[in-house]
Amino acid sequence: MKAREKLDQLKAKLGPAIRRADIPSDHCLFVFVEASALKAVCEYVFRDLDARFITSIGADDRSFSGSFLVAHNFAFDRDHLLCSILTEIPASQPCVESISTVVPAANWAERELRDLVGIELSGHPYPKRLVLPDGWPDGVHPLRKDIPWNFVPDDYDDEREFKFDEPPEGCTVVPFGPFHPTLDEPAHFRLYVEGERVRGCEYRGFMVHRGIEKLAESVLGYNDIPIMAERICGICGCVHNVTYAQAVEAAAALQAPPRAEYLRSILLELERLHSHLLWVGLACHIVGFDTLFMQAFRIREPVMWIAEKITGNRKTYGLCVIGGVRRDLTPALEDELRQVLARLETEWQAVTAAVLQDRNIQKRTRGVGVADRNLVKEAGLIGPVARAAGVGIDCRRDHPYAAYDRVDFDVITAPDGDVWSRLVVRAREVFESIKIIRQCLDKMESGPIQLEIKDELPVGRLGISSVEAPRGECHHFVITGENNRPRRWRVRAPTYQNLQGVPAMIKDQQLADMTISLGSIDPCFSCTDRLETIDLRSGAVKVWSPEELLKLARARGIAAESSAKESDES
Repeated sequence: MKAREKLDQLKAKLGPAIRRADIPSDHCLFVFVEASALKAVCEYVFRDLDARFITSIGADDRSFSGSFLVAHNFAFDRDHLLCSILTEIPASQPCVESISTVVPAANWAERELRDLVGIELSGHPYPKRLVLPDGWPDGVHPLRKDIPWNFVPDDYDDEREFKFDEPPEGCTVVPFGPFHPTLDEPAHFRLYVEGERVRGCEYRGFMVHRGIEKLAESVLGYNDIPIMAERICGICGCVHNVTYAQAVEAAAALQAPPRAEYLRSILLELERLHSHLLWVGLACHIVGFDTLFMQAFRIREPVMWIAEKITGNRKTYGLCVIGGVRRDLTPALEDELRQVLARLETEWQAVTAAVLQDRNIQKRTRGVGVADRNLVKEAGLIGPVARAAGVGIDCRRDHPYAAYDRVDFDVITAPDGDVWSRLVVRAREVFESIKIIRQCLDKMESGPIQLEIKDELPVGRLGISSVEAPRGECHHFVITGENNRPRRWRVRAPTYQNLQGVPAMIKDQQLADMTISLGSIDPCFSCTDRLETIDLRSGAVKVWSPEELLKLARARGIAAESSAKESDES
C-alpha cells in the first residue's frame, strides 16, 4: 500500500513528531503531527519526498475539540496518493510556524487562513492582508464559528485604503486593473515598469469574495452545496460540483454507482471541451487574430447545445448529489453526442492546423510569459501551465476519480513553458477529451445513477478530492459536521495557485506582453457581487446594495406570484 509506505517513511524520519495517522484508502493519507514539528515535516515531504504542494487549510474547531486546526495538503502524483499533514493548535494561542520559507507555494494559502481564521503564522516572509476587504477591521476573522454568516462589522472603514509596496527605484507604477478592457472581472496588478520592461508587480484581488465556504457551514445542507459550488466559477462549475461531492463521499466512505461515475466523466470532459475552445478563441482575440476567435466560438456552440439537451442548461448542469448524479443519458442523446464529437473533431483539426502553423501567433507568443519547471515546483503551478513546462501532471491519471481509471488517454505536454506551449497543450487536449467521452459512451453499462443513503452522514470525518479542471487541479477539503452540513469546507481553485506564478512570468518582459501572459493561465476571478443600473431616460446612475437587491427581488417575486394567481382565477 502506497499510503502505508509513505507513512512508514515519515515515521522513520520524524517518528516522535507524528501523533497519529488515518489511512481511509490506499490513495489517501492523513497525518497528525506536533505543532512544533509542522514546518520540518512539510519540508521533508515537499523537498526530500518531492511531493507537490496543493493548499493549506485553517479551521476553527474550538467548539468540538477545543483547538484550531491547520492542514497542509500535498500530492504524491507518481504514487497516486493525496496526503494531508495536520496539526492542532491551542485555542489560547492560535499561532504556528509558517512553512512558506521552505514551501513557497503555501504563501497565499497561509495568508488566507490568517485573514479568515485568525491563526498567526510566525516567520511568514510576507504576512500582508490577502483576502479581507481594505476596510475590514483588524482582529475580526469571518471563518471563526462565533462570527455569523451575515455579520456586518460596525467599525468597517470605508476610507481605509490598501497599502501597496513601494516600487523599485527607477520604476514607474502602471496599474493593470482593477477594471481593465481585457479582464471580465476585477483584479489589480500594480506593475513596476522601467521603460517598456516590467520589473515586478504586486497583486490585489479578492475584491468580490462571496463567503461561499461560510454559507456552506452555516446555512446550506450537503445536497444544497453542489448547486452553489457550480457558481464558484463561470466555466468550471461541473468541476467544483464533482470535486465537492467526491470529498464528502470520501469522508463518508460512499461510492457512487459505476454509471454515475461515467456520467460525471462525460460532463467533465464536455466542460473541458467548451473551456479550451473558449480559451483558444480568446487567446487569438488578444493577439489580434479575430478570424480564429470567431471560428473557435462557432465550433464551441454545438458543445453548449448538447450540454443543455443532456442537463437542461448550457453551463450550470446541476449534475451531482452525494452518492451519484441527478440525470441519466438517453440512447437518443448518446447518438447525438457522438455526432457532435465527430463534427467537432473534424473542424478542430482544421483550426488546430491553422493556429499551430501561423507565424504571427508564434512571434507573439514564443518566449513570452515563461514559467519553467522550477517555477512550477516552487509556486505549485498546475494544469496546462505546468504541462506546457514539460511537467506531466494530470489528476485524471495521477489521482483517478469518476471513470478515468477505465479509459485511455495521453497527458499532453510541451517543452518551453511559454504562452505558445500553453496554446499547443490546450489545442491538443481537445482531441483527448473527445477520445475520453467516446470511451465512456462505449463502456458505460446500464444501472442506477444514485446511491440510496438511508443513514445520516458520520460526523468529524475528513475527506479530500482533486479533479482536473480545464485550468488545472481543483481541490476540495471537507470535515463532516452536524445538522446535515459540513463543519468545514475549503475550496482551492486552479487559478488561485497559478496566479502566484504571474509575477515571475512577466518579470523583465515587455509591458505589451502582460495581457497575453496573464490570459495564458486562463484566469478566473470571483464574479462581481454588485449591480449598477443606468436610467436610459435621465442618465442617472445607481449602485444597488445587497439589501436593496434582496428587497427588490422579494417585491418582484410577490408581484409575480399575485399576477399568476389572478391569471389562474380568471
